[in-house]
Amino acid sequence: MNQERHILGLSGGRDSAALAIYMRQHRSDLPIEYFFTDTGKELPEVYKFLDKLEGFLGRPIERLNPDRDFDFWLEEYGNFLPSPRTRWCTRQLKLRPLEHWLRDDLDGGTIVHSYVAIRADEPSREGYQATHPNMRVHLPLREAGIDRPGVLEILDQADVGEPEYYQWRSRSGCTFCFFQQKIEWVRLFEEHPDRFAEAVDYEKTALRDGSPFTWSQGESLMELIEPARVEQIKSDYQKRRERLLRNRRVNPLSANTATTVDDIYGIDEGSSSCVICHK
Repeated sequence: MNQERHILGLSGGRDSAALAIYMRQHRSDLPIEYFFTDTGKELPEVYKFLDKLEGFLGRPIERLNPDRDFDFWLEEYGNFLPSPRTRWCTRQLKLRPLEHWLRDDLDGGTIVHSYVAIRADEPSREGYQATHPNMRVHLPLREAGIDRPGVLEILDQADVGEPEYYQWRSRSGCTFCFFQQKIEWVRLFEEHPDRFAEAVDYEKTALRDGSPFTWSQGESLMELIEPARVEQIKSDYQKRRERLLRNRRVNPLSANTATTVDDIYGIDEGSSSCVICHK
């Protein structure tokens, strides 16, 4: 008989954390291996949250570190920054370490069950696509009908709460994730100026070597933090927030009426993400 493994990837975000809690509460019979693929460029709040979650789960969260870091791959790609069109960071720093971690078992006939945090209110979103015939992908939150309010309820009832970065940012992932909106770059500058400075250095090197991309579409980070530009970005954000609040349909039967940061970020500017990084 083939052996089996059960794995659940944590991104440092709310959905994957809620899934881990849900599986511990409802499928404690499964020997689930929790893992986090660490690029080395994560926010400090992510590590703090993972430590807290690890305490609740009562099991270690395996840290998968890429054998080659961001700087290596940046040089390999000619100092061209990753972008929504060229997501080499996800491929090399997230997917590659995961596949390396599983390769021997998969090739040896082990069936690997992967549990992915796609909610019931994300009907068009797909998770990690199995690239091996022995991989089985499961979506427990969707199957249980758990939506975003349900995720928040799970985190609250477990007394785990949300990562602190949700106070100023809408997603997990690398410190300088290119999916950040302009207001989030401003907040990064204010919350973690050292991390912002690191992103600026990468961008300057990339532009010097002919990269067609900046971290934020249409302008460099140094242009983005000019005082007048920061004021404009904050003003635009506030207008989007007010418009959202005016247009939002309030369900009088729901207690979940608060507007959160990720309800607002991305309006008008467009929003997307990598499920491997952000869920």
